[in-house]
Amino acid sequence: MELEQYHLALKTAFASEYAFLIKAQNYHWNVVGRMFAQDHGLFGLIYEEVEGIIDVFAENLRKVGTFAPAGLVQFSTLTVIADAEIEPVPAYAMMETLLDDSEKLVSLFRVLFELAEEHGDHGLSNFLADRQDAHAKHSWMLRSSLKV
Repeated sequence: MELEQYHLALKTAFASEYAFLIKAQNYHWNVVGRMFAQDHGLFGLIYEEVEGIIDVFAENLRKVGTFAPAGLVQFSTLTVIADAEIEPVPAYAMMETLLDDSEKLVSLFRVLFELAEEHGDHGLSNFLADRQDAHAKHSWMLRSSLKV
C-alpha cells in the first residue's frame, strides 16, 4: 500500500475514534430510564477511556509523518461512525448502536495493525493492537449489558 493510502487509513481510524468518543459522550449526557445510573456510568467509562487516548493517537500519526485531522468537516468526511440520533433514543438502542460502532473499530484496528506492521511502524502497531483490545472490551461490556 502506498504511503498516502496508509496515511488516509490512519486518519480514517483517528476520525472514527473521535466520532465514537463524541457519540459515547452524547449517550452519557442524554441517557434516561430506569437503569439511568448504570447506563450513565457505562457510557461515561467508555467515553473517558477513548478520550484518554485521543492525544496519544494524534501523536502517533505525527510520528509516522502525517497530520491528525482536526475539525468537524474533516471528521465527518473521514469517519466510518455515523452521528448519534438527533433525539435521544432508549438506552438499549444506544447500547446496540455503540456496540455496532465498537465492533467496526475492532475490525478497523485489526486491519490497520497489519498495515502498520507492513510499514515497519511497530510502535504504532502496538498502539493499534491496544485500541483493538480496548474496543473488544467495550464491545463485551455493551453486549453483556444488553443481555436480558
